Amino acid sequence: RESQVELREHIDSLATELCRINEDQKVALDLDPYVKKLLNARRRVVLVNNILQNAQERLRRLNHSVAKETVRRKAMLEAAGGYPQGLPSK
Repeated sequence: RESQVELREHIDSLATELCRINEDQKVALDLDPYVKKLLNARRRVVLVNNILQNAQERLRRLNHSVAKETVRRKAMLEAAGGYPQGLPSK
C-alpha cells in the first residue's frame, strides 16, 4: 500500500513538472498526451490501492472473526470438561 501511495505521488509530481515544462517552452511541444497517460496511470494506481485496502480490511475482519471463534470454541471445550479424545490440547 505504501508503495502504491509513493507511486501515485511520483506520478503527480511528474505530471505537474511536465505541465510546467510545457508552459515554459518557447517551442510548442505537445506534452498533453504524456500528461494524460500519466493521469491515466495515476487513476489505475489509485484503483489498485483501493482494491488492496478493501482486501486488507476484509482479511483483518476475517482474522478477527476467526480469533473470536477460536476463543469461543476453546471456552466451550474447557467448560465441557476438556478436550475430546484424540485432539491435542494447546
